[in-house]
Amino acid sequence: MLLEMNFPTTKLDKADEAAFMAARVAVEPFKGPDHVEQAGVVNGKLIAGHHKGENIYPGVSRDYWTYVPAQYDGKAPANLMIFQDGASYLKQTNAAIVFDNMIAKGDLKPTICVFVEPGDLKGQPKGSKGNRSAEYDSISDAYLRFLLEELLPDALADYNITDNPRGRAICGMSSGGICAFNAAFERPDQFGVVVSHVGSFTNIRGGHVYPSRVRQNAKKHIRVFLQGGAADLNHEIGNWPIANFDMASSLTFKGYDMRFEFGPGAHNFVHAGAILPQTLKWIFRE
Repeated sequence: MLLEMNFPTTKLDKADEAAFMAARVAVEPFKGPDHVEQAGVVNGKLIAGHHKGENIYPGVSRDYWTYVPAQYDGKAPANLMIFQDGASYLKQTNAAIVFDNMIAKGDLKPTICVFVEPGDLKGQPKGSKGNRSAEYDSISDAYLRFLLEELLPDALADYNITDNPRGRAICGMSSGGICAFNAAFERPDQFGVVVSHVGSFTNIRGGHVYPSRVRQNAKKHIRVFLQGGAADLNHEIGNWPIANFDMASSLTFKGYDMRFEFGPGAHNFVHAGAILPQTLKWIFRE
């Protein structure tokens, strides 16, 4: 039986709420109209980049892609969204197409996205992602500083990006989910919005402390979207569904602007991808 708990949340319109509810039962890849290319919608540019670590992760290399919507003209500052495990979000959630369609309809402001891959350690083959756990699961500011001091200045050098934290989001799945939350929790002035898909708030590198950390620290000015699944992981380092319920409970206790979408899904992008359009509308609402 699927466990149901109600957490306070700011709702969208009836159609979006219905889409959220329908997607909760998604156990196979789901694609709505926003997930596929639409006639008359001009695709944004997806610009490939490569970065080699300097001071924080010396010699660690990674690929990344900067998405620039067709509607961006540089006159007004664009919103920003950073995706960890960027290639997976592009392939498994059709994220760039979702942004194309939603921006074209006026559901989102022009938003520049950076899809970042985990780092390949020196001497490892390209795409090995051997530095992923050190980057994503560590409860420190190292990866956050890497983004702010090294990668994003390169990726965003040519673009006019908002300095309003409510227009600056960070997102990730699994270890990328706790990574995204850690970044927003540490620097709410830089990322005022965070999306965690089946976040690893478990004891990989100490992440199980986060529910207590949220409760015991002053409330941060961030908006939080959590997604979890009943068939998520359960082994010696923790139970992912319970950890995400614990995070949702802690955020509610502290009065955060928070939404938790829980379905029957597993440790994958299926539910996250299905609800991505509604998620984006919720996190970037005025």
